[in-house]
Amino acid sequence: MRTLRISAISFLNTAPLMWDFEHDPTEEHLSNFEITYTVPSACAKALKDGAADIGIIPAFTYAEIPNLIIIPDVAIAARGPVRSILLISKVPIEGIRTVATDTSSRTSVALTQVIFGNWFGGKRQLVPMDPDLPRMLEHADAALLIGDAALLAKTAEYHVYDLAELWEEHTGKPFVFAVWAVRDQALREAKPGLDVAGIFQRSRDHGIHPNSILNIARDWSPRLGLSENDIRAYLAENIYYYLDQACLDGLSLFFQYSVDCRLIEKMPRLKFTQ
Repeated sequence: MRTLRISAISFLNTAPLMWDFEHDPTEEHLSNFEITYTVPSACAKALKDGAADIGIIPAFTYAEIPNLIIIPDVAIAARGPVRSILLISKVPIEGIRTVATDTSSRTSVALTQVIFGNWFGGKRQLVPMDPDLPRMLEHADAALLIGDAALLAKTAEYHVYDLAELWEEHTGKPFVFAVWAVRDQALREAKPGLDVAGIFQRSRDHGIHPNSILNIARDWSPRLGLSENDIRAYLAENIYYYLDQACLDGLSLFFQYSVDCRLIEKMPRLKFTQ
């Protein structure tokens, strides 16, 4: 029996998922888990390397890391515009030839490749860069920004494409950006009877309560320089926190497109905790 090491994302959109871990002083959350914060791609690496037991990982990386189990019914998803996964371009999307990519999330990079490969004439040249919009657009036709960097980007003079919106327009399905995943070995080593799925689902439920969203907006507004109303609307209206059947269908379709685009070798089989 040991504590489970959580690798979480230091983005605004994850704050509701972490509500109980940051606000509930009960023994369940203090003694059974240790938490570190990073970016999505580093969460996945920590799980792959065994440095973490549970991570909110880019959905795409589930297909690349063996022996992971998904916590059911919890996700970071979108059923339309998401506002925080943006392709920002100096030219219309059909004319883009090079894309500077923020590599913090493998899912967003893969989604960019799927969108170009299926609906806009084929793959483009990707140039990995730090999320600095002016510098990215000095080196490429367009820039892929994710998370808080996308929310804060100054885009008035550019063509802006919301990738979740493009996905929904072409498929009619939600898009799943991230899921909670657990190493199966860690579950076997955890405290007997620990209701891991229930703990994470309840944290989500408490975090998306309107009063919690208001508290998160008050906390994050001075950090990001966004209004409380803007943050509240983003969390309540743009992000969808459930891994329901529609999202599972969208996730399966994304994996199929990823196989077709040769981004992964085969469709992963989704496995869930009890």
